Amino acid sequence: MGYYDGNDSRYKEPKQGASNGKVAGLSAFGGAIIGAVLVLVASPLLSNLALFDDSVEDSGETTAAEPQTEQADSNVINLDVNSATTDIVNEVSDAVVGVINLQQTDLFGESDASESGTGSGVIYKSEGDSAHIVTNQHVIDGASEVEVALTDGTRVEAEVIGEDELTDLAVLRISSEHVDTVASFGDSDSLSVGEPAIAIGNPLGLEFAGSVTQGIISATERSIPIDTTGNGQADWNAEVLQTDAAINPGNSGGALININGEVIGINSMKISGIAEGLGFAIPAAIVQPVIEELETTGEVRRPSLGITLRNLNELPTAALQESLGLPEDVTEGILVVNVAGGSPAANAGIQEQDVIVGIDGEDITNAQDLRHMLYRENSIGDTISVTLYRGGTEETVDVTLNEQPDL
Repeated sequence: MGYYDGNDSRYKEPKQGASNGKVAGLSAFGGAIIGAVLVLVASPLLSNLALFDDSVEDSGETTAAEPQTEQADSNVINLDVNSATTDIVNEVSDAVVGVINLQQTDLFGESDASESGTGSGVIYKSEGDSAHIVTNQHVIDGASEVEVALTDGTRVEAEVIGEDELTDLAVLRISSEHVDTVASFGDSDSLSVGEPAIAIGNPLGLEFAGSVTQGIISATERSIPIDTTGNGQADWNAEVLQTDAAINPGNSGGALININGEVIGINSMKISGIAEGLGFAIPAAIVQPVIEELETTGEVRRPSLGITLRNLNELPTAALQESLGLPEDVTEGILVVNVAGGSPAANAGIQEQDVIVGIDGEDITNAQDLRHMLYRENSIGDTISVTLYRGGTEETVDVTLNEQPDL
């Protein structure tokens, strides 16, 4: 459609491009507004339908079109870090205490006893005014005084009511005034290799009191040779549990517990190796009868032959034939060095220079074998058959065992 220009009376046709541009601009503007409204309306619906890609949210980037605050608040997750292990430790840990060995350094006893070493212990009984603690014998060995450090920091005086060097166990007694938690023993005979084990104790001293390490039972029947006399020769085999739960100096006397929170062993650094992940504990099946006897008599009563001995394999080979007149094939056994008067050996006619090679038909090659036969296979009052060589001749004598001092 034409029009008249105000400055010119001539009729003119309109410019087609200019008119179409204005219309197109208005249309684009209106479309943008409509699109924005649709996005705002549709966004919540699409979000709820999980149609948006999560990659932007996962990267932590946000845009103005994606308000994040309310969405983040509504997706807060509460994580519970407690587990069966933490519950067990909480139930038992207060029964695991520190044991302090105090020794008198002044020969005249005029100064206070000073701390010589520390270990761990387990409260296993509380009756009336007293509570009983089991620990390792080597932890309190040589102590003039013993103190117990409870988990709340309280230190109390302890009385040693019994100790046994051979099993490395000791029993202490303290006032039950501050005792609230008592550990219970489990069945160490039913353990399986690979099941969980938790060690609680005070590695490297009271500074790290109540430390907890976890591992598995690595072996249930380990026989570890140990030297109880300090002469460099093994004279006893300790029957122990093996675990890879960390056991360090100071853990001695602490608890090895199972997944039920029961004490299945008493940790003993004395029989631990220096290899990583190689720890040992005295099984509960051995601990319980020993501590019961220590409570009652203060010692473990064992049968004894009443002799002083030496392993035959410690002697020069030539001496075996020349001095003892032994056959060439007899190279193992124990040499009788001395016989105590009135002892079972003396009463049976055993003499110095006799070489014992068997008991009840079982070979005896060293002191370990002898003690195993006497302490684990026999009791006070039993009669055993002893095979020995005297002057090169094999003989057999019967010996009735009585209680005697340790070999």
